[in-house]
Amino acid sequence: MDGDGLSVSAVGIEARLVPLQSRRQRAIYQFTQQSLPACKPVLTPAWVIITFLLIGAIFIPVGLVSLHASQNVVEIIERYDADCIPEEYQSNKVAYIRDSSISKNCTRYVHKHMKAPIHIYYQLDNFYQNHRRYVKSRSDQQLLHGLRYNDTSSCKPEELNNGLPIVPGGLIAWSLFNDTFKFVRGSEEMKVSRKNIAWKSDRDHKFGKEVYPLNFQNGTLIGGGKLDPRIPGWPLDHIFDQLSDQEDLIVWMRTAALPSFRKLYGRIEEDIEADDVIVVYLKNNYNTYSFGGKKKLVLSTSSWLGGKNNFLGIAYIFVGSSSIFTSVVFMLLHVKNRR
Repeated sequence: MDGDGLSVSAVGIEARLVPLQSRRQRAIYQFTQQSLPACKPVLTPAWVIITFLLIGAIFIPVGLVSLHASQNVVEIIERYDADCIPEEYQSNKVAYIRDSSISKNCTRYVHKHMKAPIHIYYQLDNFYQNHRRYVKSRSDQQLLHGLRYNDTSSCKPEELNNGLPIVPGGLIAWSLFNDTFKFVRGSEEMKVSRKNIAWKSDRDHKFGKEVYPLNFQNGTLIGGGKLDPRIPGWPLDHIFDQLSDQEDLIVWMRTAALPSFRKLYGRIEEDIEADDVIVVYLKNNYNTYSFGGKKKLVLSTSSWLGGKNNFLGIAYIFVGSSSIFTSVVFMLLHVKNRR
């Protein structure tokens, strides 16, 4: 009896499996033969014309709004590398910039209405931060862990100095930008905030909070800016910030993809009126003359869309106008060749 019941149940299971298998096979067959049920919209002339008109009606207003926001951004670009060379050194700029005994002070003027926050950038042209050897010359583990990480072979040629490791090592840190800017209105110096200019993810996760500069820029060939090598535990006047607090270094270490780039230097948190004359005292320390580079000081306000960039608005307007033009062409063709 038990045997009969077992055989009956087995037959029932087999009976249920047969249609399931046939349905699977049928679905596979329909898929391979491209006969599955599908939505097949018919693109009639009316649908095509209406679609292009809608794209144009949406894109053109968005482009106009974006372009208006960009045009409202006030931007001042001042190239200073050529004008800040004394007359007697115009024929030998490299000798001027390498001679530490010569004053590198220079003065520029700004007089334009700008609303806070005013972003201060330095712009470098013809500087290839994307060069393969340059990009690879760093150690992310050393930046995060300091001397606890010993393998710094990737930092060559700025790996060791006098047998001691260099922190931070590598060509990127070695070439740190070191021009400085001071802004004076009347007799009062304007405060430049240099906090929160780097990405928070870089500060928190890429630069160690217990990592301090060591043996940096102590070689015979000095690249750019220097970092104080002293460490906490000394008297108060010797205490220096850890790498995660040195945001100018963090900003510089995020390499640019193009040979012309801007990097954030700081922010001015007060308005500049149209009748204000702002005197910019800068130190022209950074050597771009050896490779034909250019240096520019950029002051810029911002909008809800960011800085000044007309490309996005122009692109939207171009796509919208092209769509409307295409819809008109299709409409004329449809009217002329009606089926």
